[in-house]
Formats: sequence, C-alpha cells, structure tokens
Amino acid sequence: MAGMTVLLELAARLPRPTAFVLGGGGSWGALQLGMLQALAVTDLTPDLVVGTSVGSLNGAVLADNPALAVERLEDLWPSVSKADVFPGGWVRGVRTLTETRAWIYDNQPLTDLLTSRLPANSFEDMAVPFVAVATDFTNGSLAELDSGELRSALLASSAIPGIFPWVERDGRRLVDGMLVANVPITVALRRGARSLVVLDCGLSGVKPRAAGTLVEVMIQSAAIYARRQMAADLVACAGVPVVWLTPSSLHETTQLDFSATASLIEAGRRDASATLAALNAVTALPPGVYGAPAELNSDERLDSLIL
Repeated sequence: MAGMTVLLELAARLPRPTAFVLGGGGSWGALQLGMLQALAVTDLTPDLVVGTSVGSLNGAVLADNPALAVERLEDLWPSVSKADVFPGGWVRGVRTLTETRAWIYDNQPLTDLLTSRLPANSFEDMAVPFVAVATDFTNGSLAELDSGELRSALLASSAIPGIFPWVERDGRRLVDGMLVANVPITVALRRGARSLVVLDCGLSGVKPRAAGTLVEVMIQSAAIYARRQMAADLVACAGVPVVWLTPSSLHETTQLDFSATASLIEAGRRDASATLAALNAVTALPPGVYGAPAELNSDERLDSLIL
C-alpha cells in the first residue's frame, strides 16, 4: 500500500544478545532521538542498554520501555533549553564557582527535569537491563551503575567535571563517564553482548581549526581524547558485529548549544536511515564495524575492522 513504511529486517543477522550503546555529547544527544526514529522502522530491539552522559539520559528512557521511547523523547527534546541545563548563564556561573570553588552550574534544574520526565525511579523498574557509566573521580576508574535509585546515577553519569557538581553515591565521588568511556562499548561486551548497535553523537570529530575560546578549548580537548579512546575500544570488539550510527559530517554547533535540536534530530534520523538501509541490502553481517566515523579509518589498527 502506498505510503506504508517497509520494515527493515536486520535482527536475524545480528547474534543475540544485542546491546544498544549510547555515547555522550551534550546537546548533540538530540541526534540519538533521530537515530532511534530510524531504528524504529527496523526489527532491531535491545537486550541491554548502556549509556554515558546524555546517552545515559536517552538510554534510561529507551530501557524503561523500548516501544514508547521515541514518543517520549519526541516530547522531551524539543522542550529542553540551555537554561534547563546551564541555569543563569555565565554571570551566575561565575558566582556559583566563587561559592563552590569546584563547579560552575548547580544541577538542581537538571535534577528537576529528570524527576519530572523520568519514567522509572530505579534500575529495577526497567523493562530492559540498563547500565549508566560514570567515572570515579577519586581514582579514575570506570563506574558501572546498574541498580538502585536512577536519578542520582544519571546525574553522576552526566556530571561534567568543573561544570556540574560531582555526585556522592555508594561511597564514591562520581563524575561524567566521558572521561573513561564516552562510547561505552567495552561495558556492553563485558555484560555479554554478542552484537552492538552504537548511537554515537560524534564527539570524536575534530574540526581543522584552532580553538580560540575556553569553550572551544574544552570541546577540542574532549574530541581528541574521545577519538583515541574510541579507537582503542573498537579494537577490543573486533570479534562481534557492530552497527555504528554516527553523524555524516562534523557539527556546526557546540555540545552546550540547545538551539539546533530540530536539525540535529533530523540529521540523526537521515544519516542513521541511510546506514541501516545499506545494511539491509547485504545478506550477512560478520564481525566488524559497519558505519564507523570516517576519521577513524586513518588508524592502522582499525583498517581491517571497519567494513
């Protein structure tokens, strides 16, 4: 019938359990909504969800109810403003830093947003097993949060050091997981995943220009570190098929800019749809990485993995 969406049948080509892995990227997390829109017209479903930073926020919605995740995120993302995440602007931020000496922004508005929008109160309430990745700021180790109260885990996973306060949980001082696993594929593998669907916000992309402001310096530093981290992690998952959904071009906005949400959602959907349609045209998906960021192809260790 004209106008009907054709379901892309990909699930039989990926061994189960399949993990959906959602990386960090601040406001670029809107891309993941577009990617989930594209995935909604396939038969791919998660047996496990693992997320870092904004990927943990989107991932929590996905793991709570995969069938309703797109609808819930379509209601959430267009309503999120910079003030919801970074309250009061730089003037208030400087005042907060003077008072705390350790962070710029209070996380209470983000706490309120999560409280009002989170579909579940605890990890145990979720339909699909879920892991939020954070960093133990005392010793630098990776923290896998998978039980107990959900809100504090998500705040910990997205607590950018120096920007937001750390979160005290289970006797540990926790901050953003991007420091140790911005795209936490190795966490999913340790949890038994035999195939991965990665929703990557593109943090590893570095524009060929000099950083001239503090924000640009922070973004450039994060991108360089994320690229090396990702390259090492991809080597670790050489034995499984990985569907890698990622932006086709570098971003014009920063991770702190929430003014481009609509265009990011559309870009995520468009690029992911193209990748998934290409996979639908092949008969088998042996171990390897499908759709990985182009900038990683220059790494000699990855040449044989990226297909």
